[in-house]
Amino acid sequence: MIYLFLADGFEEVEALFPLDLLRRAGCAVTTVGVGGTEIRGAHGITVTADIPAELYKDSAPEMVILPGGMPGAKNLAASATVKAAVTAAATHGAFLCAICAAPMILGQMGLLAGKKATCYPGFEEKLNGADKVRDRVVRDGNIITAAGMGVALPFGLSLVEALCGKANADALRAAVLADE
Repeated sequence: MIYLFLADGFEEVEALFPLDLLRRAGCAVTTVGVGGTEIRGAHGITVTADIPAELYKDSAPEMVILPGGMPGAKNLAASATVKAAVTAAATHGAFLCAICAAPMILGQMGLLAGKKATCYPGFEEKLNGADKVRDRVVRDGNIITAAGMGVALPFGLSLVEALCGKANADALRAAVLADE
């Protein structure tokens, strides 16, 4: 299963673009709300998560997605459930995906050591052990990171490619007019 975690203050586009694209690609994605199911984004948009964090029980997720935004990324970082999900994903070689400020969570957990990663400018020092690059979207093995809200579409398409293959991601890219 794919899990997208939401916490108060998340960047709405960074969560909803990848969620929409993955579901369009036929992937089953469960949104998990840290602090309940009604989660308010950084710009006042409230999203209803599929389940509250207390109901998350998967010990071998296929993919964990962490949107940025402030204080959303800090709220995700403070969640024991998020840390457990990230640890389970790392243990099983699942995809760990984070955008904007959220790659700092992977860095603080020591999961970026020796990996190429990107983040929102100003958070580089929190990417402990990473080979920091300034690319918009970076995939290094099972780690996919992105720089911020402006690259939510390419980030989402990179998640689709990781799970469904390049041909499916390219077909989706064309269908949503991403290259027009």
